Amino acid sequence: MTWFESLILGLVQGLTEFLPISSSAHLRLTAAFAGWEDPGAAFTAITQIGTEAAVLIYFRKDIAKIVSTWFRSLHTKSLRSEQDAVMGWLVIVGSIPIGVLGLTLKDQIEGPFRDLRLTATTLIVMGVVLGVADRLAARDEEGGRHRAVRERKTLRELGVRDGLIFGLCQAMALVPGVSRSGATISGGLLMGYTREAAARYSFLLAIPAVLASGGMELKALGEGHVAWGQTIFATVVAFVVGYAVIAWFMKFITTKSFMPFVVYRILLGIALFVLIGLGVLSPHAAESAG
Repeated sequence: MTWFESLILGLVQGLTEFLPISSSAHLRLTAAFAGWEDPGAAFTAITQIGTEAAVLIYFRKDIAKIVSTWFRSLHTKSLRSEQDAVMGWLVIVGSIPIGVLGLTLKDQIEGPFRDLRLTATTLIVMGVVLGVADRLAARDEEGGRHRAVRERKTLRELGVRDGLIFGLCQAMALVPGVSRSGATISGGLLMGYTREAAARYSFLLAIPAVLASGGMELKALGEGHVAWGQTIFATVVAFVVGYAVIAWFMKFITTKSFMPFVVYRILLGIALFVLIGLGVLSPHAAESAG
């Protein structure tokens, strides 16, 4: 991997991690269209540490309160009903599905799941799901001018059941093209949560998963499977760009629809199928040999 490639891939990671369009798919596609070698699952996992650092800083006050209250609640019974303490447990519970499936499906994640035909399929299917979830949310947020609609839930109403469902949605993002934020936000909207609540929990839920995955893949740097200099550079670039994107996205979702992302996902998926069908692009284009 050249330094120019790491710059571009870092930019792509930062731009797409928090948007519901799948950063892993875009890293894979960038390499394929540019004629580069697939950066691989290890590179993706490590550079996600950079974007996750942006989450830690952006939500630093929320995270500090959650971590502090959760630890203190372990020995102070009166704190166990506090929202921040409960949220700490819910992040742990929601992280279980991706932890189990990530370890179980490790070989598939690094191999068959990177087939571009599967990526195209998940881009389209999850785009449709996001579109349906977005329309349901928009209907509820109109305020029921012509009919009574349910009031959208906040994170104060989040329980173990919904936390696990959020976690299962997040685990779907092990397949490139699904999108961690897209799957969890869609799941949240379908369960009746507000856009902001679904996005906030989605980003908090990603912290343990991304840090654990990236930490496990860091050993690849020392084993020569990943170019350490270029990977660290891409991670820093992803952090800087990612912070700007998350700040914009949290403002965007309070007033705007997800439909632009839905249309983009579906068109990109269709374009991939056309290119593969015409033989312009191989479903295994740019796959790493290692």
